[in-house]
Amino acid sequence: MKRPQVLICGYYGYGNAGDEALLVALLRELEQLPSPVQPVVLSRRPAETAATYGVLAYPRFNSLALRRCLQEAQAFIWGGGGLLQDRTSWRSPLYYLGVMGLAQRWGLRTVAWAQGIGPLQRGWIRALARRSLAGCTAISVRDGVASQWLQEWGIPHQVAPDPVWSLPSKTLPEWETWPQPRIAVVLRPHPQLTGACLEALSQGLQRLQASTGAYLLFVPFQLAPPGSPDLGPDYHLAQQLQQRLPHRSQVLEIRDPCLLKGVFRGVRLAITMRYHGLVMAAAEGCACFGLSYDPKVKTLLQELGMPGWDLQEMPTDPEALHQAWLACYSESLALSPAQADLWARQSAQHAQLLRQHLKWG
Repeated sequence: MKRPQVLICGYYGYGNAGDEALLVALLRELEQLPSPVQPVVLSRRPAETAATYGVLAYPRFNSLALRRCLQEAQAFIWGGGGLLQDRTSWRSPLYYLGVMGLAQRWGLRTVAWAQGIGPLQRGWIRALARRSLAGCTAISVRDGVASQWLQEWGIPHQVAPDPVWSLPSKTLPEWETWPQPRIAVVLRPHPQLTGACLEALSQGLQRLQASTGAYLLFVPFQLAPPGSPDLGPDYHLAQQLQQRLPHRSQVLEIRDPCLLKGVFRGVRLAITMRYHGLVMAAAEGCACFGLSYDPKVKTLLQELGMPGWDLQEMPTDPEALHQAWLACYSESLALSPAQADLWARQSAQHAQLLRQHLKWG
């Protein structure tokens, strides 16, 4: 008997570790459904996605392929993350809302899974988002901000922590040779991360390393495919900082989301701009200090009760950075194993939503 096809749409095939981690988590949840399904993923690099995850994959911007996928699918999933925001561009939410609208017109079961919502600055984007979400079969969101949008719109939903909280982590034997203690640094390029900010970060990290004797791991979260001559802006930024601290530090090149999460096992402190850097580090028991460039990072820091700064408010005094990070390091502001386990168990509600609504007799 042919398995029902489930078409999955998200920010896949761009080398973004957070989105790839969400895809891995979603595919694991689909594998565990009582009724087997055939996942079909829309991706920027469909051949790479198909080879990596063993799924069917098609180009996300190919209209003929999209039409064929919708014709053959029985269900459609918005696959997690901050897809519904127009802060960076109105084109991105328009794409996702457009594909959701097509899926609903084709009569598919439509699930918005583990979504973040906002910022939504344009009224017409808000109206489209409200209409699309109101037409969904089921919705789960990953934080209180997204839940507030849906409450205001009167749309039923579930709220639970990001699914990456419960993603299994893996390690490699050679990592045991890395010196202790360890500090992980997860940054990304951003207009507010100016030359003056980078200089302050560099000097602050030098002082922190001198105070703690820590081994620094620079962890890019968005990488070009293996073998590419240019590994991308995240990698360049990590290299730029690591070259100023060449002793007792290294830049990592890890694409497997489970291995990437495993990097944080045994790390004493994680300094992170990336949302899923914060999720992975907190889940693995790290003390975390956030540099928030996006409301989703600030929201999660507040929910975790962990310290950080909005990027535009970050001090440019290296000693202020040093002292704030040193306090976080010394006080070991990490979740207890029981707290981390609770976040992971609560994140399983996203899987329960799929089991409830993706049933075929």
